[in-house]
Amino acid sequence: MPVTLIQNADLVLAWDAAAQQHVYLPNADLAFEDGRLLFVGRDYRGPAAETLSGSGLMLMPGLVNIHSHPSSEPMNKGFTDEVGTPGLYNSSLYEYLPIFRPEPDAVHSCVRVALSELLLSGVTTVADLSMAHPGWLDLLAESGMRVCVAPMFRSARWYTKNGHMVEYAWDPQAGEKAMEEAFTLVERAEQHESGRLFGMAVPAQIDTCTPELLKDSRDEARRRGISWQIHAAQSVSEFHEITRRHGFTPVGWLQEQGLLDQRAIIGHGIFLDDHPSTPWHTRRDLDILAETGTTVAHCPTVFARRGITLKHLGRYKRSGVNMGLGTDTYPHNMLDEMRLAAYLARTQATDPRSLTTTELFEAATIGGARALGRDDIGRLAPGCRADFVMVDITHPMMRPARDPVRSLIYAAGDRALKAVYVDGQKVVEDGEVLTMDYRAAAEQLNEAQKRVAETVPERDWAHRPAEKIAPPSFLWK
Repeated sequence: MPVTLIQNADLVLAWDAAAQQHVYLPNADLAFEDGRLLFVGRDYRGPAAETLSGSGLMLMPGLVNIHSHPSSEPMNKGFTDEVGTPGLYNSSLYEYLPIFRPEPDAVHSCVRVALSELLLSGVTTVADLSMAHPGWLDLLAESGMRVCVAPMFRSARWYTKNGHMVEYAWDPQAGEKAMEEAFTLVERAEQHESGRLFGMAVPAQIDTCTPELLKDSRDEARRRGISWQIHAAQSVSEFHEITRRHGFTPVGWLQEQGLLDQRAIIGHGIFLDDHPSTPWHTRRDLDILAETGTTVAHCPTVFARRGITLKHLGRYKRSGVNMGLGTDTYPHNMLDEMRLAAYLARTQATDPRSLTTTELFEAATIGGARALGRDDIGRLAPGCRADFVMVDITHPMMRPARDPVRSLIYAAGDRALKAVYVDGQKVVEDGEVLTMDYRAAAEQLNEAQKRVAETVPERDWAHRPAEKIAPPSFLWK
């Protein structure tokens, strides 16, 4: 492949290998070939088949999203913005999550909408935690993104018959079969012709998996050298369920079973033994996460909607916990998620110094890359994949540009993104996704949601219509 040179960019957010951190590098060049970065620095002297001007641009590493559910969450827009079950500590998981699922023929529209939104907000790598569905791998490849394929499996499904008690329908054999199928799918992903898919093992939730399924999946993930992720410490109900079953907190139980290490990721990890909503007789959970090198995938928006939050991102970081970020819900906008993560951390700490933008950006790049076992993404350095974002630093909302990353996160957001490249291929330009038809997918999703709304009473334990569960903001006249 010919060398492409982006010459004399106003600013490159480059990786300083000696300091192990991102640095601002003004008036710099970036060259790439065959999907890899060849040069990041000043005064490139090598060959170039194509030269692009970097004037007015900041080049930064593509964002790494380690927790997302593209095949389902876009359907929930307008349904779950303001719902939470009072009898289950305002979680929406057990009463509402099962009843707003897309029809099979709407799943591809969900995925295209979610991945388009991610690309438009500068995400170049995403972990897609979904139940396997037909055509999944080819659809992910179509997006042009780098995707960690993470097919979920479990031994039980949860449900509620009254809105205040969670029950479980167990089928351990089905869970083992689903795990085997998931690992087969991971193999197919790693062999995909796109070269941009890789895999992760995901037993879906700590409370829906048998200890045997957890152990078997962890052992196999270690054997294959892939990451392992589980939803845990994500609700008060789950915290109480695990302490009732095992006498340990969710984090404590995972550690007791030998499941935590540097390739383990806990989705959410909110309700630790010192959280105000779940006080326990120990104060070890945060130390366990730090000592084992376990990553927490922090997704603030989905919980903030229900008055729930991590206590808090800055505290976890300062305790030595590796943090990554995700978009668990709509909108799939990583920059919005980053801004909210910062503000929630500071309000929870009542301290503006509790979390720096440096720490926040690290979580969205190298923290996520570390969790996925990748040292070739989330940073701009020779040898890394050519996954990067062009930011228009002349955009009015980027001005003043004294500290461009702060201006991007706290002011301009995705409005200032000029282009996105994955593996050296342009996938976004001037606010348009080049690989998928975002608008058509959104329109198809709009029609599919109308059909889902009609069937809500059939899936709801109380047989309520969607309008009663999620009343509109204003009366329709």
